[in-house]
Parts: sequence; structure tokens; C-alpha cells
Amino acid sequence: MNSNIMARVEKLRALMSEKNLDAFVLVVDERANSESCHYISGFRGSSAGLIITMNEATLITDGRYITQSKSQTPFKIIIQSEVSVTEYITKAVADGGYLRVGFEAEKVSHASFTKYFAPVKCEWVDASEMIPKLRRTKDSHEAELIRMAGKIARDALGNVLKLTHAGMSETEFDILLNGEIKRLGAEKGWAHDDFIVASGERSAMCHAPATSRVFAEGEIVTVDYGAMYEGYMSDITRNFAIGHASEKAQEINAVLLKAHHEAVKVLRPGVKGVDVDAVARKVIADSGYGDKFLHGLGHGLGLEVHESPRLSRTSKDILMAGDVVTVEPGIYIEGWGGLRIEDDYLITEDGCECLTVNDNQSLIVI
Repeated sequence: MNSNIMARVEKLRALMSEKNLDAFVLVVDERANSESCHYISGFRGSSAGLIITMNEATLITDGRYITQSKSQTPFKIIIQSEVSVTEYITKAVADGGYLRVGFEAEKVSHASFTKYFAPVKCEWVDASEMIPKLRRTKDSHEAELIRMAGKIARDALGNVLKLTHAGMSETEFDILLNGEIKRLGAEKGWAHDDFIVASGERSAMCHAPATSRVFAEGEIVTVDYGAMYEGYMSDITRNFAIGHASEKAQEINAVLLKAHHEAVKVLRPGVKGVDVDAVARKVIADSGYGDKFLHGLGHGLGLEVHESPRLSRTSKDILMAGDVVTVEPGIYIEGWGGLRIEDDYLITEDGCECLTVNDNQSLIVI
């Protein structure tokens, strides 16, 4: 893994050179921005700072992470506890005499910048786009981690559905699913988001966390969930029916299946995200449900559940090899319910590859 980390550092240095930066700094404040720190250094603690120059890469953290930092990063490690990470980093920049220093303006609060960054006599350059640009393109190792996260999530759902029945609450189902995901080897479900477990009329809400509502005979349940494996996420949505599925539910599922697979056919480098969205949206509109598809078709995925690029009506992104995107068409009818079908796809040189195995998208009846 150290070779992967140092290869990423070299790519970052190339971007630094394009901006004529002497140094680049990154701050993790109680987990905020921890994903980018993990990506570029390997370190996964909740408090950290990075200083990267053309000749050296340094991780600053506190005494809680002495052992962990040594096991996770090839960077030079500085353990300090007298001041905040931000204060330490800005003092180190001042002491180093760097003239142009890149930082992530999108991740640093105005109060923090005013107190710690502004007094330093250097030119602070907003380099917020650099690490997201690197993170967007997944290498083969990252793709395999997402694939493993997908396998665990898929297997977990299959196991939990065997225990699911009318009278079970959404919350009970959610607890079982999260537990099974961890039992099968994942770190957890998603890092910062609850699963969506929505039954009956509630499934018309795109983002509906589990409640005490119980499953009833003949109802549709939509489950949007995933697993985290070595920091990387999967994101899958499946629908199941209790006892039997109505003709309307089967009809809508068939429309979504067609929309999903027609969109997947056009996934390849050079295709605009807006055009992929349009393919699925046309299928749904031609079936009479155009005004019931309430969100974009998909989004990037990796260390976070939502990353670049986007597949939507407003997307400006153009797909590249190495992108991992979700495809998740949905139809939502207020007062009745909704369904969504979602899987994760790696954009390859000549098309795409499903990382979550999309052969079980049909409406499941239990």
C-alpha cells in the first residue's frame, strides 16, 4: 500500500508544480476531511494535518495515534499535543519560509483562516480541487475494495431477507442489515449516512430513514444501503414485496429495469453525464412516469458515498476511465410508494463494469 500512497503523492506534486506551489497543506478536524487525508497519506485518524512539499511529506497528529500512524502511513510523523493541528501547521509553514502554499479553502472555516492562516506571511492559494481530482479516478486496488464492499452488502441483504416478515419494523430490519454487514467483514454500513428503509407509502420519499413503522402484507419496501470496506463504499438499492407484489409495482419495476440497463449501455469514457441521465429519463417519460423521477440518475462513489462525477440533468461532467458511478433511476408516487434500482459501475477504457453484480434487480417477493 505504501507504493500506492507515494504514487498518489507524486501525482499531487505534479499538480502542485502546475500551480507553482512550494507546499500543500491539509487539515482534518475531528473527522471532517478525513477521507482525503486517508487517500493521500493512508492515515485514518480523526485529527491530523499534512504538509507536502516537493521533497517531503509530513503527517502531524496527536498522542492518541502514535501506534496507528506508524502502521498506516509512510510519511514523516510528528506527534504533538500542545496546540491544535491547524495552529501547528500554519506555524510550520511560517517557519519553513514557503512563499506559495496551497490549501483547501472549501474545508477551512472563515474563523480558522482568519485566526491561523491569514497572519502567516505567505501567499495562500486555493487548491481545493486538487485531491478531489486525484480521488475521482480509481485505480485497480480501489475498484477491488468497492467490489468487495458490494459483495458484502449483497450477501448481507440476501441473508437478512430470509428473516424478514410482515410485522417486522423498518428499524428492526435496519439493525439486522447493519449487523449482518459487519458480521460479513465490513467496517460498517456507510460512514456518515443512515440506510434508507422505506415501506408502503413512505417509499415515495427518496431519502427516508428507518422508523418504527411495520411491514404489512402486499407492501413494497425500498432499501438503499451499502457497506464500507477498508474505507471504500458500495451503494445499492433493492426493492422487495411482503407476500405478493401488485401489478403496478411489477410494472414500475419493469420500467426501472429498462431505464437502468439502457443507461448502462451508454456508460463509457467521453460521454456526458447529462446524456446518460437523459437516456434513463426518456425511458421513464415514455412509460408515463416522467414527472415521477425526482432526482439525478447517479453520482460518483469511493471513500464517500457521494463524489464526482454526477449523472443528472444539470451535470457538466464528462465520464473518464476510472470513474465509479451509481446508476439509480427511481419512480415515486405520493400516497402510493416508490421504487429505485441502483448499482455501481466502473468506467473502463471501452465501456463499463458492474462492481455490485446487477443480476438480482428484479422485485423480490418474500
